[in-house]
Amino acid sequence: MPSSPRIAVVTGANRGIGLATTRTLAQQDFTVVMCARDPAAGAAAHKSLVEEGLSVALRKLDITHSEETTSLAKWLWEQFGHVDVLINNAGILLESHKPGAKHSADPMQVSMSTLLEHFNVNTLGAVRMIQAIAPLMSSGGRIVNLSSGMGQLSDMDSGRLGYRLSKAALNAATRVYANELADQGIGVYAVCPGWVRTRMGGKSATRSPEEGADTAVWLAASEPAPESGLFYRNRKPIAW
Repeated sequence: MPSSPRIAVVTGANRGIGLATTRTLAQQDFTVVMCARDPAAGAAAHKSLVEEGLSVALRKLDITHSEETTSLAKWLWEQFGHVDVLINNAGILLESHKPGAKHSADPMQVSMSTLLEHFNVNTLGAVRMIQAIAPLMSSGGRIVNLSSGMGQLSDMDSGRLGYRLSKAALNAATRVYANELADQGIGVYAVCPGWVRTRMGGKSATRSPEEGADTAVWLAASEPAPESGLFYRNRKPIAW
């Protein structure tokens, strides 16, 4: 009797690191549910992957709305009965150093609404997803949170307070859930993808989206599972 397919869920999957992660996992025989906030962008990315012969499904998802994450979990249970991997990739970086920018990168000028928006997406979005999807996982399940070196307390710099705080908080959530889910055999990881050529990283970044996705895919798929509750870059643990 054939084994059931491995199911991976990727947020922010229509471009950049999320799209590269989706493609690579599908190439490794996962059935990937790619989630996108923008239906048109999601449909275009989904079409390109289907044309490559990859097993991918598309779901519209805004991770700032708990009812949408709950609805996604219900659909996943009805369609597959389980989830093996969750990649919390969706994120924002709004703060800009440009004069007159709507979202200032100056910690002395940044608005409270800008800070809250970063938290709502970068931190609470991942928490909403974990709360919704982890109950669908069994032993061996893995949750990978896309963090950043900008949230690394051991190497903290100035500027972009909202992004830095939200990623540091995501790292803290990673540690909490790694401990919370350990008895169920579910691994939880934070990963810094490096400086990647995406809409967020810009054209001058040193890594391709595929290179940025590499460690997240490794954490999701490698056997045996890497040690849970750690912060990874280039497939190696780094300081928090």
